[in-house]
Amino acid sequence: MSIMNHFTLRTTANRSPLATFRTLILICLVTLTACTRLHGQATPTASSDGDLQIGAMFNIGDSDYRPQKFKGYGFYTTFDFRYHLGIEGEFHQLNDPDKVDDVYERTYEIGPRYVLHHGRYHPYAKLMYGRGVFNFPNMVDAVTNKPTPTANLAYNIGAIGTGLDYRVIPGMNVRADFEYQRWIGFPPNGLSPWIIGIGAAYRFH
Repeated sequence: MSIMNHFTLRTTANRSPLATFRTLILICLVTLTACTRLHGQATPTASSDGDLQIGAMFNIGDSDYRPQKFKGYGFYTTFDFRYHLGIEGEFHQLNDPDKVDDVYERTYEIGPRYVLHHGRYHPYAKLMYGRGVFNFPNMVDAVTNKPTPTANLAYNIGAIGTGLDYRVIPGMNVRADFEYQRWIGFPPNGLSPWIIGIGAAYRFH
C-alpha cells in the first residue's frame, strides 16, 4: 500500500469521522510518548524559550473532494514560549489542477504545539483550529458557454499534525510536515483532507 493510499481517510459506513479522528490523535500521542522516552535522559544544553520562526512551504494533499491531488503553498510561524511548548499559526492554499473549475481549499489555523530537541532535529506534534474556505466548481453559462463562479463558503475546521524542523544553520530551519483536517458541517458528511508540506523558515535567535 502506497503512502498516498494509506493516508487517504474518508467517511464510510463502517468507520465514522469521529472514530478516524480519535485514531489519529492516538497515533500522535503514541509517537509523542515514544519520542519523550527517548528524550528523557538527554539534558538540554541551551533553552529554546522565546524561539520564533517564520516560513513558507510547498503543499500537496488529498482534498477528499476529487481523486486527483491538489497542490499549492502555505505559510507558517511558530513561537515556543517554553522549551517544549509553543504556538503555531498556518495558512494553506491548495488548488485543483483543473483550472476551469477553479476548485480550491484555503485554510487559516492556529493552535498549540509540543516540540522535542535532539541536536539539529526538532520533531513536533500540533493541534490546530481555524477556518476553511472551499471554492465550489464553476458552472458553465448556457448563453456564453463560459465558466461562472458558483459558491465560496467557509467552515470551522479542526486539525492534528506532526512533523520535523531541521536546523540547517542557526538562522534557518527546513521542515517536513503532515496534517490531517476535519471540516465541520461540509455537506453531506464533512470533509477530511490531508496535507504534506515541505518548507523553510527564518529563525530569529
